[in-house]
Amino acid sequence: MNSPSSRSRWMSKTAVNGFLVLAVVYMLFPLVWLVTAATKDTGGLLAGNAFSFEGFNLGENLSNLASYGDGIYFRWYLNSLMYAGGGAIVCSLICVAAGYAFDKYEFRGKEKLFGLVLMGVLVPTTALALPMYLLASKTGLVNTYWSVLIPVLVNPFGVYLARVFSTGYIPNEALEAARIDGAGELRVFWSIGLRMVMPGFVTVFLFQFTAIWNNFFLPLVMLSDRKLFPLSLGLYSWNTNTHGEPSFYPLVVTGSLLAVIPLIVAFVSLQRHWKAGLTAGSVK
Repeated sequence: MNSPSSRSRWMSKTAVNGFLVLAVVYMLFPLVWLVTAATKDTGGLLAGNAFSFEGFNLGENLSNLASYGDGIYFRWYLNSLMYAGGGAIVCSLICVAAGYAFDKYEFRGKEKLFGLVLMGVLVPTTALALPMYLLASKTGLVNTYWSVLIPVLVNPFGVYLARVFSTGYIPNEALEAARIDGAGELRVFWSIGLRMVMPGFVTVFLFQFTAIWNNFFLPLVMLSDRKLFPLSLGLYSWNTNTHGEPSFYPLVVTGSLLAVIPLIVAFVSLQRHWKAGLTAGSVK
């Protein structure tokens, strides 16, 4: 006969596992819908049978996506890769360098300046879109690639994370040994500090890559030339036409499915570094 304590443990495990199963179903439900809906034509989507694979039309949907507007979709795809890939790499390098400096160097007003950086974390990015537009307008950068790229090169939360990683991953003794051997400060950072804090670099990169890839409001404010649109803004412009022209539905759904691929590839290919970064500081 089971004791009350064993029954209690069994019920607790069942409840936890049940909750986890529901969470997984909740998170995978939109992705499953997206995969099956991308195989439907306009009639199949409007008929409401998106979860079946009847009337498999994925090939034609991809062909229409590639041919519509002289292949404008893949122009948006390349724009997003440039905005997210280039912006995330440069931003991660800036954040790691700033976090390294805040951790390893002593200078007047360091903690006050770092407090100012932390205050930047509290400011919503949407609140900065209008001031950034006015600055871009003054400098003639509106409706250019730079109007989207430059603002995403700064991430206060990334600087905070980088300082935490620098504290946990870079021993001061290794830096002192390099300085004794005659290495300059830039060489010490590039050859030792950056390599030791690479899990932090990858973690900041993934956060920033995802944020830029999904960024919508900043391109909406800055850009009017369709050739400069990222995927988020381009798909939105198509989605606004679906009420008057239902043939846009398969384009939007299929385009949304392809738009998920770079995020999956980034997280899967970098998960080893990312997992190491998430456990930084958990064991001393």
